[in-house]
Amino acid sequence: MSARGLIISAPRSGAGKTIVTLALLAALRRRGVAVRAAKAGPDYIDPGFHAAATGHPSLNLDSWAMPPALLGQLMDDAASGVDFLLVEGAMGLFDGVPGPAGRTGAAADLAARFALPVLLVLDVSGQSQTAAALVRGLTTHDPAVRIAGVVLNRVGSERHRRLASEAIAALGVPVLGAFPRDDDLALPERHLGLVQAVEHRELPTWIERLAEAAEQYIDIDLVMANSAALAPHARHSGGAAKLSPPGNRIALAADAAFTFMYPHVLDGWRKAGAEVVRFSPLADEPPPDDCDCCWLPGGYPELHAGPLVAAARFRAGLARFAATRPVHGECGGYMVLGEGLIDATGTRHAMTGLLGHATSFAHRRLHLGYREAELLAGCPIGPARARVRGHEFHYATLLANADDAPLAELTDGEGRPLGPSGGRRGLVTGTFFHAIASAD
Repeated sequence: MSARGLIISAPRSGAGKTIVTLALLAALRRRGVAVRAAKAGPDYIDPGFHAAATGHPSLNLDSWAMPPALLGQLMDDAASGVDFLLVEGAMGLFDGVPGPAGRTGAAADLAARFALPVLLVLDVSGQSQTAAALVRGLTTHDPAVRIAGVVLNRVGSERHRRLASEAIAALGVPVLGAFPRDDDLALPERHLGLVQAVEHRELPTWIERLAEAAEQYIDIDLVMANSAALAPHARHSGGAAKLSPPGNRIALAADAAFTFMYPHVLDGWRKAGAEVVRFSPLADEPPPDDCDCCWLPGGYPELHAGPLVAAARFRAGLARFAATRPVHGECGGYMVLGEGLIDATGTRHAMTGLLGHATSFAHRRLHLGYREAELLAGCPIGPARARVRGHEFHYATLLANADDAPLAELTDGEGRPLGPSGGRRGLVTGTFFHAIASAD
């Protein structure tokens, strides 16, 4: 392994990590560097942009949901065959859940475990020299985490840049770049965060603009010089932390309504010998009849409720499939398995009715956080009593559960019980919970 790497993090969400990450990725690729990205934590949106900027799939690295052996294996996978690896953090550098050292879900866990230096992105709007106090605190908070440099963001003027840079440089921390305030570089957002890469109009042109911004505002050579060589970290895990494939041929719903699938899960299924066969409910395609399991991942079914209602072949084919073979839905897929979905306007759309619940976006409420599930029955996620770690992130409200039996007992990231969750009826199961790795 000859790759080098670093982590891009910040004191908080919204500081500009994604823009700086994509700008550096695009600029490095344009220079001919074989570069890849990974995302700290449970995020589906940013990896899609990473892939567009690098030409390589982006993996998730999650120190809470993934055991150390799986983390090491995925880090090795991410660094394989490339020259440079950028890991984009989530929220603030040290933000995670209380727990054992190195298992909090914070980007700092990855920095310490893999000896990856951190490039801080600081939003200095509304401050100048005070930014140095923030850097001082972040550099001394954990001796195992090394801050390699800083990129200033949303700089208002040359004087603003100079005042903040000189104060930070006095600490011995190099300022490696400074982005001006520029709304044209921002990403569009909606209720679950950023709009997906596949929905971004003129994405290649926008990525090129980011590459040009990185060349203009960041000392890319110094960024690379402040990175670290990556050493192999994988250990023999026996595959225990991976989610076993739910079948030999898995029908996977994959289109604009069903997009949220972790690459490491699909890769693990394939390495275990399973074949993944994609189909599109929005194109009115039923799950292929030669498959032995169907998986409906998360996504944005609320934005495509009308076409899903009109997809008669998909609905009838899914019902036939479910009569003899397992069908599982995660989050958005779980919503589609229910009786109905009420969109933000209050309009009710009939869903497939394979489970008895209904969901609503008319009265939005954020459900967010890590989850550990103990399965109450065998399902495509795993056998009965298996424990699985993952997360929940949605704004839908569960209106009714009918008489369906619950699928799992949940606890949050701190081990506090959340009660029964999800539903099961015959061979059909579903939950708002997104599975990441086995906890057993």
